[in-house]
Amino acid sequence: MSELQQLVPYELEIDLFEGKPWISVVAFTMERIRPKNLPSFPPISDFHEINIRTYVKSKNKTGVYFLSIEGGKKLSCKVAKGISELPYRFSKIKRTDKKYQSRNAEFNDRLDIEFTLGNEFKKKTELDKWLTERYALFQDTSNSVNEFEIHHLEWPIHEIDIQKLELSYQRFQKLIGKKPSKAHYSKGVKVIAWGKNKKEKTSYNTV
Repeated sequence: MSELQQLVPYELEIDLFEGKPWISVVAFTMERIRPKNLPSFPPISDFHEINIRTYVKSKNKTGVYFLSIEGGKKLSCKVAKGISELPYRFSKIKRTDKKYQSRNAEFNDRLDIEFTLGNEFKKKTELDKWLTERYALFQDTSNSVNEFEIHHLEWPIHEIDIQKLELSYQRFQKLIGKKPSKAHYSKGVKVIAWGKNKKEKTSYNTV
């Protein structure tokens, strides 16, 4: 808990499920991402992404906080970072129906997963909902914590059978371990983000 707290802005409280913090590695593909009132442009708006997130609270609002966020196209990372101020960085990412692979030369980060899909969940547990139904994003810059409102339909989630998993993020290795406690797959939903309310930082812990 103390190691995780050092990576999260002082202004945010780590959210707990039954007394324990959670960290998720989320690998997916963005499609038709665009600012309001502008059309999408596939060479920029469609790209693979990996984020490592934890779950936080600000007063009574719950959301997510990114410990790491990677995009599979250099230009997409630059544009997304410029618009949102989220800390995107480029990684080489490949995806097929049964594989998802990434490499980041700067940090020597690596993800290599092979999987097959199972049935859709008929009934979600409270933990399933706690992990996936988040409607705010908090992220810090050098002098502020930005808060985004998020809207989406409830995520449909499927069982996933992981045949191979190589996960190496040295900065977070003590936090994420080698084997997931829970694994989900979703076919995706449409997501809308807006707001970016800025709150001035009062303190920030670093490692």
